[in-house]
Amino acid sequence: MMLTTHDDSRLALECERRIINAWPALATLVVGDWVLRFANGYSGRANSATPLAYGAELDAAALDMLEELYRADGLPPAIRLTPLVAEATREAVLARGYAVRDRSFGMIAPLVGLPVSAEAEFQIEARPEAEWIAGVAALQSGAKTHAGNLAAIVEKIRMPAAFASWLVEGEPVAFGMAVAERGMAEIGLICVDPTHRGKGLGRRIVAGLMGWAGATGCHSAYLQVEQGNAVALGLYRSLGFRQLYAYETRLLAG
Repeated sequence: MMLTTHDDSRLALECERRIINAWPALATLVVGDWVLRFANGYSGRANSATPLAYGAELDAAALDMLEELYRADGLPPAIRLTPLVAEATREAVLARGYAVRDRSFGMIAPLVGLPVSAEAEFQIEARPEAEWIAGVAALQSGAKTHAGNLAAIVEKIRMPAAFASWLVEGEPVAFGMAVAERGMAEIGLICVDPTHRGKGLGRRIVAGLMGWAGATGCHSAYLQVEQGNAVALGLYRSLGFRQLYAYETRLLAG
């Protein structure tokens, strides 16, 4: 999880801080250098504790409080172990029995000279329409199929945003979103209807959002992807994204 250069360390911190605004939770608590987020269990990032400074610590009392707060909300205590976490806190989390739920990469790409998509099939709205929310929810699994919880998150976004759809014969079959903040844009929720996969629509959505981000004045795009998602990793790398850092999300059962 360690970063190799000063510039990459700075970029990782900038990404992690912007993520909080790009994917807002329904309730947020700040505890020292940490932010605790709650969103009815929809998505890992919006329902976990995230460090916002290098060397971020949680002592035993803070961990106890964190666990009590998540359990009171009906959620398992969850902590994102990014490169920002102090080593002593990382060891304390592991000692308490937090188990890996998923492992992800944070990736970043430059946005120099990218064109704005002129393809008529590529549609962008500044706010999430009901059709976009329903379309995205229908392509998710588990708790992420809950359209109401998805809407509650995306409707809280206050930064400039793009909610993208790709139309085939007038019907949306692929989706994605981007949120711009201070020169950087997060890209996420890329999904394609199974009957239309293998046609390059995911690439068109991501490239279109990158073009939008560049047009808003952003110099970089960033995203998060599960380490085992080989298809997505191949797509993002082909579009200029590189691995910036790795992290784990860990849950405490019981």
